[in-house]
Amino acid sequence: MLDAINNTGEVEEPILGPVDAICELLFGLFMALTFVGAISVVNPGNGQVRELFVTAFGCNIAWGLVDAVIFLVRTLVDRGRMLTLVRAVHAAPDAKAAHRIVEDGVSRTARALLTPPEIESIRGRVAAMPVPDRPRFRARDFVSALAIFLVVVGSTVPVVLPFLLIHDLVLAKRVSHAVAVVMLFFGGLALGRYAGYGSWRAGAMTAGLGIVMVGAINALGG
Repeated sequence: MLDAINNTGEVEEPILGPVDAICELLFGLFMALTFVGAISVVNPGNGQVRELFVTAFGCNIAWGLVDAVIFLVRTLVDRGRMLTLVRAVHAAPDAKAAHRIVEDGVSRTARALLTPPEIESIRGRVAAMPVPDRPRFRARDFVSALAIFLVVVGSTVPVVLPFLLIHDLVLAKRVSHAVAVVMLFFGGLALGRYAGYGSWRAGAMTAGLGIVMVGAINALGG
């Protein structure tokens, strides 16, 4: 919670961090796989593919909106928690009590890395921060929400595009599944590289999960 406090006492978040962007991409891809499976199960004629595509794509737009709104709610809740922490530090009876409040406010990983002088430095910065009356949205929050919406919706386009470009529904389904699995692999690759987990292993895991989903869809009649 306290890791991103700047010199003015405000908490700065990136527009859309790499983990958030990749996770939203993976979420959109998994959603795309589900409605591609629905297209396969319904097995429409060529004249109905476009209509079904528009309906399914509209569903993903709705989920993109939901995800963006949830992000805004989570952001406001996090700001409220920060406000509560600042008030608690201001109201602490002594520095030792304030130190415990600060330690409870940082992540477990950061807590293990911070020394007592660093905790005291953070306490001093928090104590010097003005206490706002309530958490508020900032313009960048809405930009981040828009970015989430675009990533979720945009990630579905390569997966559903084969149904518009290929008249053979069976071939379009196979191409769509292949595109989704490849995108899942590269999404996992990037996520694993960022986390230091092992990029190729993470890519294989996410691609494998996509293959399992495709297999489940096929088993259910897709």
